Amino acid sequence: MVDNRYATALVIGSVLSLLATVYLSVAVGTQHWYQYRIRPAPSNNAANTSELVKDFINGDFNEKNYSETMFRLNGTLGLWWRCIMVPSETHWYKEPNPKMASQCVSFTLPQQFASKYREPGNETSGEDLFRTYMWRGQFLLPLVSVALVFLSSLVGVCACLCRSITPTLGVGVLHLLAGLCSLGTVCCFLVGVDLLPHNASSSEAADGALGWSLYLALISSPLQMMAAALFLWAARSHRKSYTRMTAYRVA
Repeated sequence: MVDNRYATALVIGSVLSLLATVYLSVAVGTQHWYQYRIRPAPSNNAANTSELVKDFINGDFNEKNYSETMFRLNGTLGLWWRCIMVPSETHWYKEPNPKMASQCVSFTLPQQFASKYREPGNETSGEDLFRTYMWRGQFLLPLVSVALVFLSSLVGVCACLCRSITPTLGVGVLHLLAGLCSLGTVCCFLVGVDLLPHNASSSEAADGALGWSLYLALISSPLQMMAAALFLWAARSHRKSYTRMTAYRVA
């Protein structure tokens, strides 16, 4: 039998774990991790803008090119997406204030594991191992976090089938590791973004701001750690109570 206090802790921990997984999944699938706002206002050269957009969508994967395009066209960056703002409709006449829409391109799997260079886009400058591993870490760590939560849910189901709370200790440890992976994702992304403007040369200055997708990923980490704390407390407290009860019966 499980005491009501422990059962309540398990239920609350499960709800926190579910919320954290949903937040992290939404954050990974969206592109609003970091937003660029051009300063001063971008030029209205339609031909130049169309060339930038065409190269951004169909051109070769070049960190320098797509970074400068995002700087100039108010782009947003995510873990799996890079986006720019383009006119939503094209007319034969030039509108003074055209409506803007987001145009996104996904990072392919080979691009996620591509090497980063000391000078973005310049292979002769040498590989920047720190930026390379930060980039790969921000891609792999959220996947590891979700996998750990999924594994912990399997362990929890097995614990329910066995009618034992002992495996809950392992569930708490897995959630703790998942929370650290979520936190590591945010840290790797912020470090990579902070280093990129110092390497990329842009003719116009761009202001950057954190997006809501990053905040969702940041919130998921403490939720997973709180769930881990509840699972660990329930497992250890129940074990102590069971040991004392067994000793009392023997005595």
